Amino acid sequence: MLKKTGYVAIVAILGAYALIAFRGPQGIPALMEKRKVIQQLQEQNADLTREIAEKRDRIERLKHSQTEQELEIRKRLKLQRPGDTIFILPEPQKSN
Repeated sequence: MLKKTGYVAIVAILGAYALIAFRGPQGIPALMEKRKVIQQLQEQNADLTREIAEKRDRIERLKHSQTEQELEIRKRLKLQRPGDTIFILPEPQKSN
């Protein structure tokens, strides 16, 4: 009988310890928060990877396409050819 009581006490103590460990600051809530942070970082990583790919494609187009180069130069330097009509629109105001 004493042996059974000892086993029950040990199981109860282990159960209480497990409950405290899972509910404590390093337990399940912390694990859920870490998973949420990991998911957010993975999404940011995917966005950055996509942006990098887009920029690489644009660089390749600029390297190999004379037309793309000319358009970019004209756009940045606000140059025009004879007979071109340029419309300069005001930039939209940013609301604070």
